[in-house]
Amino acid sequence: MKILLTGATGYIGKRLLPILVAQGHQIICCVRDKNRFYIPENFLQKVQVIEVDFLEKETLSAIPADIDAAFYLIHSMSGPDTNYDELESISATNFVERLNQTQAQQILYLSGIVNDKSLSKHLASRKNVESILAKAKVPLTTLRAGIIVGSGSASFEIIRDLVNKLPVMITPKWLNTKCQPIAITDVLEFLSKSLLNPVTYNQSFDIGGPDILTYKEMLLAFAEAKKLKRYIFTIPVMTPKLSSYWLYFVTSTSYKLASALVSSMKVEVICKDHRINELLQVKPMTYKQALSRALLKVEEDKVASSWKDSLVSGRFNRNISAHLKVPKKGCYIDRRKKQIENRDYTIDRIWSIGGETGWYYGDWLWSLRGFIDKLFGGVGLRRGRTNKHDIHSGDALDFWRVLYANKQEGKLILYAEMKLPGEAWLEFKIIHNTLYQAATFKPNGILGKLYWYSVLPFHGFIFNGMLNKLIK
Repeated sequence: MKILLTGATGYIGKRLLPILVAQGHQIICCVRDKNRFYIPENFLQKVQVIEVDFLEKETLSAIPADIDAAFYLIHSMSGPDTNYDELESISATNFVERLNQTQAQQILYLSGIVNDKSLSKHLASRKNVESILAKAKVPLTTLRAGIIVGSGSASFEIIRDLVNKLPVMITPKWLNTKCQPIAITDVLEFLSKSLLNPVTYNQSFDIGGPDILTYKEMLLAFAEAKKLKRYIFTIPVMTPKLSSYWLYFVTSTSYKLASALVSSMKVEVICKDHRINELLQVKPMTYKQALSRALLKVEEDKVASSWKDSLVSGRFNRNISAHLKVPKKGCYIDRRKKQIENRDYTIDRIWSIGGETGWYYGDWLWSLRGFIDKLFGGVGLRRGRTNKHDIHSGDALDFWRVLYANKQEGKLILYAEMKLPGEAWLEFKIIHNTLYQAATFKPNGILGKLYWYSVLPFHGFIFNGMLNKLIK
């Protein structure tokens, strides 16, 4: 079958793609920017990539008319708190109008559990999108999930950060809210088994694991799995804003995402029934089993996708392509070069930079810069990287975003997502037997120029030391 996959660069989309390819389907991936979408070589014959922005109606003409089904995996939580629900509504409306002109037999939508009478803005927006999709001429299948537990999921990363960093937690009262977590493996099985399955047409289903837990119980279960002793005390005086800042400073999440999550975490997300388990013959795993699988994937460095690689984790408001060409005019550039002895060794060092590996030289200064960035509302260093030794265009790398990564060419370009009075790029490239390293800064006015000269004394120390460590 020919399947349309929207949200192909997202956490779910990246994991669903290999499953659909393995089932023998031809996949049409919708992305806003082809430059931030990596396709494994063995998928190339089965995957077609088209550039579509669902907020721009005219771009939807790129969607072929002969598709058999479509996955709608688009969410706009990265937008300003005042209008992301409006953006989601526009996206869904444009999608429905285009899909009505195709041969599609089914829309599959992954939503949130909306059984509580009082919904957060985030969950209410999901419910509204479902209503819009239901107006299509094409049968709709909606799967509603609560907390998704898997390596790289926002929920798992937040839980891991809190448990690993805080032996004693003074927490907001919403930690006593009940939810029904589900393993990412089970979410993907429900999605793939629902595809073009008539028993799921024009229906919505709650999907969840067998455990109903409070967020506090989820944190303590994670601590138990890691063999850590943790103490959690809840207090009623922490406002939503303080709760959001608490998550923002302790975990790797962005403030916008933290705010949306805090709002949703006050609402119980519990399944009403489990009809779909019998219909599709799926037996969801327990929360502890889901944790064990996620921890194993992290330990083995086999995290297939991470929420941190989505644009919601940073401050991008344009496509990566807009930053790909490193400017020279009006810029300050720190250029360095060094002869290399072993190309493969240097490439491996460059491709492993950041995250747990660090920056090879002056790591305490990188950490200090990350801390200062966090204080001013930036992403800081806590995002790390999804894989220890593998990076692709679009990936997050500490407070950088990978713009270009080509091992054969020996070229890596990073773009700064930290708070800056300007724009910054860090570039590595190997030509013949020489490694070239360039830090480019395009200042915004006087403040930008003052910033460049204030950090310039550290460049010789940090960049020269890092360059030396990359070659031996």
